[in-house]
Amino acid sequence: MLAVLFWSTVATAFKISLRRLDYIEVLLFSSFFSTAALFIIVISQSKVSLLRCTYREILVSAFLGFLNPFLYYLILFKAYSLLPAQEALTLNYTWAIVVVLLSIPLLKQRISLMSIFAILVSFAGVVIIATHGNPFTLELSNTFGVLLALSSSIIWALFWLLNMKDKRDEIIKLFLNFAFGFAFTFIFVIFIKGSNIHFNEGIYGTLYIGLFEMGITFVVWLMALKYSDTTASVSNLIYLSPFFSLFFISIFLGEKILYSTIFGLALIILGIFIQQKSNLGNAK
Repeated sequence: MLAVLFWSTVATAFKISLRRLDYIEVLLFSSFFSTAALFIIVISQSKVSLLRCTYREILVSAFLGFLNPFLYYLILFKAYSLLPAQEALTLNYTWAIVVVLLSIPLLKQRISLMSIFAILVSFAGVVIIATHGNPFTLELSNTFGVLLALSSSIIWALFWLLNMKDKRDEIIKLFLNFAFGFAFTFIFVIFIKGSNIHFNEGIYGTLYIGLFEMGITFVVWLMALKYSDTTASVSNLIYLSPFFSLFFISIFLGEKILYSTIFGLALIILGIFIQQKSNLGNAK
């Protein structure tokens, strides 16, 4: 629940930070703070010796770090700069369905009719959110922003599936991914912006994002999974996060939460639950 609470606040933190900094700067500062926090955790857990990696493991970490945090958050922050927070938030939650689609070519898994139905239910939710409750018009609120938000879910799903194949210590993987991600971000910022980087009160928001979206909360979540009786007993709690997020968005950003957002989000979550039930049935 602590992880859920932290992740429920970050959509609001994204928008507040983006009022003072551009999306590239938000990524630069937040990835720096998250990398620093993860390094402190590595030291505190006496895992520094595990940082010794083979050449192949370094390449894997570099590639995964390129996907997340660099590419994933670059796209996600840009989407948040173009869309209302409630819209970017809910569209990004389609990653759980995208995982199913990507597992077909990557993990050679077959897709059942129930899974197809689940995907269609979630897709209906996406259309309702993206069209602000007018699905038959197919007029998107911001076409580029919607495409970015949906693309971020693809990047996250791809990262999640590839990360599963890496059997190293989770904390070590996280730190190395973020260290490489920050390096890619720094090079990108120098190339795009040079020395024209803003330093203002928006940095406080990126500190919050770096600690409670990217860094510490991932560790808290891993601990929750480790100490739970079953993974399922805590995994489903994560779907409380977007609903809590809408509350914080309404209070702190002053956005009027649309009925279409709530209904569309409910359909996306319903599709995810149907998919999970289908997976359990296939496992049996």
